[in-house]
Amino acid sequence: MHKKVREALRILVEIGMPRAQQNQRSAMCLLAIADITPGKKWADARAPLIGITPIMDFAAKHYMDEPYAPNTRETIRRQTMHQFCDGGVALYNPDDPGRAVNSPKAVYQVSPEALSLVRALGSPRWTEALRLFRKQRGNLAQRYAAARDMKYIPLRVAEGRKVRLSPGEHSKLIRQIVEVFGAHYAPGGTLLYAGDTGDKWGYFDREALANLGVAVDGHGKMPDVVIYYAQRDWLLLCEAVTTHGPVDGKRHGELKRLFRNSSCGLVYVTAFPTRAVMARYLDDIAWETEVWCAEAPTHLIHFNGARFLGPY
Repeated sequence: MHKKVREALRILVEIGMPRAQQNQRSAMCLLAIADITPGKKWADARAPLIGITPIMDFAAKHYMDEPYAPNTRETIRRQTMHQFCDGGVALYNPDDPGRAVNSPKAVYQVSPEALSLVRALGSPRWTEALRLFRKQRGNLAQRYAAARDMKYIPLRVAEGRKVRLSPGEHSKLIRQIVEVFGAHYAPGGTLLYAGDTGDKWGYFDREALANLGVAVDGHGKMPDVVIYYAQRDWLLLCEAVTTHGPVDGKRHGELKRLFRNSSCGLVYVTAFPTRAVMARYLDDIAWETEVWCAEAPTHLIHFNGARFLGPY
């Protein structure tokens, strides 16, 4: 193990990171977000904005014999960087806290407090800097979490209840499907499921869906929104499309199989924020489905069939 990696690991141990993050992978992530190359002094640490792939590239270039495998990306994100953010070591999207969770532009940055700490390694200031960071750590995590929470998008699901979706255009469209599309085309309907880019099961009334004959395990790729319209005994299966994923022929078949045991009729809906976005996907949209654009909420585009909205 390289000397700088050992030193980074020492920092993680001494600030009290969980054992699952006291490893070489996390040590190299700390080196990357502090921009510490093998010949650089800790006192010269910086705080660049850096994404997961550049973190992997940094580690491969400076501290590894072989590069990380591409599938390591999620491990680094979920098993190191999440915990760095929770522990006040790193900030997530500090340049744009409202950036979508699944955005390819997502970046991390070493927190100001952690930067001060790592710059003190090997100096007479280390002991005091470590004491200060340990004292701050819990408050840091709470403060940064509160800043992120302010960017979440509230979603009303029932009287007195709210669900918060991760920030981003996709979540905004999901909210519009529930609150605008649902109000127009399934008045009095019940939200059974709303996905979230940050949490697959953003809101899920599993019991209500099971009562309609649908049992979904963790392997089923749910639509973005499921609304039960009791007045007509319909399930509205809605996909929110901002960058990809309309109800095309393949997706239509997947949803049909996933909801095959439903006791009520299935209505397939693709929602777009604008008609300009919709135009990019016209060739892909499946027949016997509906299209709704948030910019023209009182209109539907019906792809073939005898009914303007209904199950087939």
